[in-house]
Amino acid sequence: MTIASLAAVILAGVLIGATGIGGVLVVPALIGLGDVAAPKAIAASSLAFGFPGAAALWLLRREREHLHRALTIVLGAVPGAALGAALIHSFDARIVLAFVTATIFFAGLRTLLAKQASTYKLASQPVSTTRLVGIGLLVGVGSALTGTGGPVLLIPLLTLIHQPLRMAIVLGQAVQLPIALAAFSTHSLAGDLDWTQIATLGLVLLVASLVGERAARHVPIDLLRSVLAVFLLLTGTWFACTLF
Repeated sequence: MTIASLAAVILAGVLIGATGIGGVLVVPALIGLGDVAAPKAIAASSLAFGFPGAAALWLLRREREHLHRALTIVLGAVPGAALGAALIHSFDARIVLAFVTATIFFAGLRTLLAKQASTYKLASQPVSTTRLVGIGLLVGVGSALTGTGGPVLLIPLLTLIHQPLRMAIVLGQAVQLPIALAAFSTHSLAGDLDWTQIATLGLVLLVASLVGERAARHVPIDLLRSVLAVFLLLTGTWFACTLF
């Protein structure tokens, strides 16, 4: 990695830890600043996101309710990621990116317009297992096709069904590990893996995400919600620009 791409990856890692969404910076950084071919950049980022994902799952080990939700989402995310990785060389990812962009925009606007953090309290009725598995499936396919790692789609979807913001962020981070593992087999068969690059990228993202997660603990929930909303809208704008 060049110095410029390394700086962008560090920023992405901090944002992953603080808001759950930051992985969108990695692929463009590798391609635009690191001169890495697109397929290799997507493959490397998809697997490297597993490092902060493993850390998030470790942090969830004492929160049984959140861990149960994470594992339920994983039931859908794993086959979804495998399917997305299998289609990446033959499927027009712009279709999925358009869906991701619309979801991000809608969630960003909804989050920004929310008047108070209580909007994100747990829904009065628990989210069904079927619904969580379905969300995981969408996240797996979309993440594998776009190389975004999971949170950029999972967090907006969870906030749209009124799940607590901090929980959505942690689950968004945790889902990165199974998506990375599911994408591994297909990318390895395609010959797009550079293990030195993946290990370096993963370790940088891991350390930076832990820094971001620790910093976010001291941020008031309303401020965190506003930061997330703005970042969602900026991400949606960026994706929209790549579409047109």
